[in-house]
Amino acid sequence: MRRRQFLSALGAGAVLIPVGRSGFAAVPTAPAETKKKLIVIFQRGAVDGLSVVVPYAEYNYYQYRSSIALARPGQPGGAIDLDGRFGLNPALSSVMPLWRNGTLAFVHAAGSPDATRSHFDAQDFMESGTPGRKGTPDGWMNRLLGALPQGGQVSGPTRAVSIGPVLPRIYAGPMSVANIASGRAATRETVLDRPQVGNAFDQLYKGDDRLSKAYQDGRSAQREVMASIDEGSDSKEMNAASNGAPLPNGFPDDAARLATLMRRDERVQLAFMAVGGWDTHANQGGEKGQLANRLQPFGQGIAALAEGLGPVYADTTIVVISEFGRTARQNGNGGTDHGHGNVMWLLGGPVAGGKVHGEWPGLEENHLYQGRDLAVTTDFRQVLAQIVERHLQLSDGRLHEVFPELPRAEYRLNVLRA
Repeated sequence: MRRRQFLSALGAGAVLIPVGRSGFAAVPTAPAETKKKLIVIFQRGAVDGLSVVVPYAEYNYYQYRSSIALARPGQPGGAIDLDGRFGLNPALSSVMPLWRNGTLAFVHAAGSPDATRSHFDAQDFMESGTPGRKGTPDGWMNRLLGALPQGGQVSGPTRAVSIGPVLPRIYAGPMSVANIASGRAATRETVLDRPQVGNAFDQLYKGDDRLSKAYQDGRSAQREVMASIDEGSDSKEMNAASNGAPLPNGFPDDAARLATLMRRDERVQLAFMAVGGWDTHANQGGEKGQLANRLQPFGQGIAALAEGLGPVYADTTIVVISEFGRTARQNGNGGTDHGHGNVMWLLGGPVAGGKVHGEWPGLEENHLYQGRDLAVTTDFRQVLAQIVERHLQLSDGRLHEVFPELPRAEYRLNVLRA
């Protein structure tokens, strides 16, 4: 193996090091140290937000959904009341303690201002942070990583991590990111863990030149990442996830693994995960069925993430997003089709929880977007901008670098505690 085939310069002082069977860590020589953290979880496939946070006070909700509507609170299989207007899908009962303690909130009728119903385009726009513009070369989390204040010289893993088989669009760009495989693959040995191979590379890069130092930093980071994941966990209890964005059945284990890593190494500031399986065109179901079967482990994963972070949860904001919502009306196959407005989740110590935020447009016929969908009244970037500005303390002058086309909001949500 040639030196250039192994080491890839991804920016000044960065080196690509394997982590697990199919993950890689791009390690900078000077990651920053901070206690403020952000985790973004992407529900790929367009989850039905009207079945996640149910507008049970809306008459038309039940008119539009004769067989998949969630019953009102207090009825068999009914939604769990949140505020007298909205209810939580009962399959997500595991996150209700977070709602009650004031660290879980939702923003309803949120989403992208772009009208596309293409999964590929909508995900691209949401991850680039520039709706409607396909030519954006980088992702908003990579731009954020470059815009945040830099800390002093420290050793350890990179400042940003991603759980999954490949680096996602949201992290595309010049800044260094650690990519850790999902499921059991995250803890399997790499080629460098073989003594003969590892020793050979250690000898090859034992000098004081730039590449040797980058390699040594990367090896150290790889050991620390794996140690942070392995300590305090039982690998026998971890289930393998699917390739690509895993289905929710593997999410609780991946979420617990990420929580362990972020709790044990405070230098990891940003994290991203994706969970698939939300494209419910047929047989969606109500309180039981396909969607409920996926929401239940997803909720358990969110609860495991919050619990696993421990005291770090107080300084962490978690955002759950999906590319768009689904139609207000069910289709002829007992499912829902691609829609527009959706619901965002917000969790963590800084969150103004116990509330459904946002301007609710209602489900009256004349208020539906294009006569079929929940309208978008909150641009998803307005929510993210508040988090990166107030929670991560990004300066006003650099906010436009992360969201270069962010429009001025007509009203300001207060999704974080004062």
